[in-house]
Amino acid sequence: MEDFRRKIPVTFSLPRRIQRLGELSYNLWWVWNQDAQHLFKMIDKPLWDMVNHNPVAFLQQVQRPLLNKVVNDLYFLDRFDRVMDKFDQYISNPETWFNLTYPNLKNDLIAYFSFEFGLHESLPVYAGGLGILSGDHLKAASDLGMPMVAVGFVYKQGYFTQSITEDGWQETRNFYLNFSEIPIIPLLDEQGKPLMITIDLPGRKVYVRIWQVDVGRVQLYLLDSDLEENSPSDRQLTSRLYSNDLEVRISQEILLGVGGVRALRRLGFKPSVWHMNEGHSAFLVVERILEFIQSGMTYLEASRQVQKNNVFTTHTPVPAGNDQFPIWLIDKYFTQTWPQLGLTRDQFVELGRQAQSWGESFVMPVLALKLSEQRNAVSELHGEVSRKMWHWLWADHPEDEVPITHVTNGIHTGTWIARQMDDLFRKYMGQDWQMHVDDPELWLKIDEIPDEELWAVRRHLKRKLSISCNNRARKMWMRGGVHPVQVLASGVLMEPYSLTIGFARRFATYKRANLILRDYERMLSIVNNERMPVQIIFAGKAHPADEPGKLLIQQVYRAVKDARMGGRLIFLEDYDMNVARLLVQGVDVWMNTPRRPNEASGTSGMKAALNGVLNFSVLDGWWREGFNGKNGWPIGDETEYQDYNQQDEADSRELYDTLENEIVPLYYQSRSADNLPNEWIGRIKETIRTNGPLFSTHRMVKEYMNNLYRPAIEKNQKK
Repeated sequence: MEDFRRKIPVTFSLPRRIQRLGELSYNLWWVWNQDAQHLFKMIDKPLWDMVNHNPVAFLQQVQRPLLNKVVNDLYFLDRFDRVMDKFDQYISNPETWFNLTYPNLKNDLIAYFSFEFGLHESLPVYAGGLGILSGDHLKAASDLGMPMVAVGFVYKQGYFTQSITEDGWQETRNFYLNFSEIPIIPLLDEQGKPLMITIDLPGRKVYVRIWQVDVGRVQLYLLDSDLEENSPSDRQLTSRLYSNDLEVRISQEILLGVGGVRALRRLGFKPSVWHMNEGHSAFLVVERILEFIQSGMTYLEASRQVQKNNVFTTHTPVPAGNDQFPIWLIDKYFTQTWPQLGLTRDQFVELGRQAQSWGESFVMPVLALKLSEQRNAVSELHGEVSRKMWHWLWADHPEDEVPITHVTNGIHTGTWIARQMDDLFRKYMGQDWQMHVDDPELWLKIDEIPDEELWAVRRHLKRKLSISCNNRARKMWMRGGVHPVQVLASGVLMEPYSLTIGFARRFATYKRANLILRDYERMLSIVNNERMPVQIIFAGKAHPADEPGKLLIQQVYRAVKDARMGGRLIFLEDYDMNVARLLVQGVDVWMNTPRRPNEASGTSGMKAALNGVLNFSVLDGWWREGFNGKNGWPIGDETEYQDYNQQDEADSRELYDTLENEIVPLYYQSRSADNLPNEWIGRIKETIRTNGPLFSTHRMVKEYMNNLYRPAIEKNQKK
C-alpha cells in the first residue's frame, strides 16, 4: 500500500496510562477478544450497553472521573496491560498459519469483494447472513495471517431499524451513521484531502471516497459517494443496502466492481487473487480486462488472464434470487465500454445473457461464472443445486462435472462463543484452544468437562437471555407509545428454566417461519403443557419491499400476542448481531425450517451448536452435513417435493411429532438423582465435539486458500 495518511479522529482525551485504549478502539480485533471488551465494561458497563458496545462512542462519552478511577485500580491496569500485550503479539506475530504453510506466497495479495460486511453491531453496514459471513471471513483471514484486503460500501443509513406495531406489522426507520462515532478511519491523499477515485456513469462522473476499517491484520476499504462533488442522487448510491430501483442497483454494482478495482489501484495494491463474494461485484472483471487491454493485450488474451485468478462464490440456490438487469439498462450503462473492450454490443451482452421465461436479462452470476476459473457453492448440497442450476453454461458436460465445487461455510469462533463457554473450554481444552479450533482431536477433550459444569454454564446463558428480554421489554415500556401487549410480546413473561427454542433469521417466505403454526391447536398444547412447558423466541426482519415476508412476521406476531399462548411465544424486535449472540448462546434448541433445498448453507445453527445449543432443522444447507443422528434432530428427510403444500404438511407433522415424542421428554424427564439431564448433556457434548471444528471459518478459509486461492495464484504466476 502507498503511504497515504490514516487520520484517526482525535475525539476523546484519555489519561496517559491508558491512552492506548483509543488505538484499540479503532481495530476491530476487540470484537472477538472478550478480555478487550471487558476493559470497557469495567469502566462503565451501563454506558457500554447504551452505546451498543461501540468503544469509539464509549470513549467519547465516558466521564473523566471514571477513567481516573481505573487508572488507580491495579487490577484494571494489570488486565489492560495483558490485553495490550496480547494485541501487540497478535498484530506482529510472524508465525501465522499462512506464513508457516505458504512462506513463498507472502507477497501474493487476496482481494475480497462483498456488498456487505457484518463485523459488529456498532458498524451496521450489513443486512443479514451474507454480510455476517463476509465479516467472519475477514476475521479468520486475520487470525491465519493471510495477506488479504477487502472492499465494500459504508452505508450511511445502514440497513434499517425495525419496530412491530400492535397489529404485528413491520415498520422501518432509517438512521444516519455518525462517522466520528464509529471505528472507521478516513484516508487522505498527498495534499491532506480525502482520498478519492472516480467512475463514469451515463453523462457524469461520480466521485467516491475511501475509508478504512482495521479488522485485526486485515484492512477493509469502504467506498462512500456522499460527497459535495456529486449530484444529490449520486450521493445516495452508498446510503442504503439493496435498493429496488434498478438504476440505483446497477450504479451501485458498477461502483463496487469497477470502483473497487480502482480504489485498490489508487492504494497501490496488486492483488494476485480477486474473490467475488456473490455476483454484486462482478463488474470488476470488466475493469480488469480493460486494464490488460490498455497494456497491449487483445480481449481474448485479457479475458483469459483475468479468468485465471478470479474466484467466485455463489450463495443463491434460486435463479430468481440472482442479481439481473434488463438488457436496455446494460445498453445505457455500457455503450462506451464494449468498444474499449473490442467487442460488439451483442458480444458484451452475451457475457451475462440468460434466457428467462419472460425474456432475456443480464445476470451478474453468469458474468462472474464465465470469467472465473475458480467457482464454489457454500455447502455440499448447494454445490449439487448450483451445478444443476448452471448446467446450461456447460451443456457439453455431464451435470456432476459442471466446474463448480463447494466450500461449506463456517463461523468465526471467537466472535460467537459466549464468554462463560470460552472460559470452560480454556479450562479443559487449553488456554490457546481457539488457535487450534479446526483440529477435531482438540474437541475430543469436550468429554472431560463434568456434566454439572457444562449444565451450569448452559443455565447461566439462558438466565442471561431471560434477563435481557426482560430489560428490553422494560425499556420499551418506559419509552412509551406502545400497547401493553407489545411489551408482553417482547418476553416479559419469559421463564428462565423452561425448554426454550430459538428461531431467528430473515423473514423470507422459503424459510417458513410460520411452519410451526400450521396446526395451531397442537402448537397450543405443546407450549402450554404444565409439566413440560415450551417457549419459542422469534426474531428477524423482512426486506422493506418484501410484502409476503412482512405478512409472515404479522402472522407470527399475532400468535405471539395470543393470550392462549400464555406469553410463551416471544418476538424480539430489531434483530442485529447483539440479539443474535444472545439467542444462539441462550436458547436450548435452534429451529430452522427452510423449504429444502433453498437454504444454500445457513450459519446461525453453527453458532448455536458451538455454544451447546441443539439443532432441530430441515436437512438442508449445512445441517445436512452436520447432523449425525446423535447431535440434534432433523425435520423431514431428503425427499424431493413438487407440491409445496404437501412438503409443508409432511414437515410440520414431523416437527410436532419430534417435539412431543423426543425433544420435550428428553429435556424434562431424563434427569439424574442430582437433577441433571444427562442424556441431553450428552447430546450437547456431541454437537459441540462434531460441529465445533467442522464449521469453523478457520477450516473454511484454509479450504479457500488450499483449493481456490492457491490454484489462482499459481495460474497467475504462469501468465
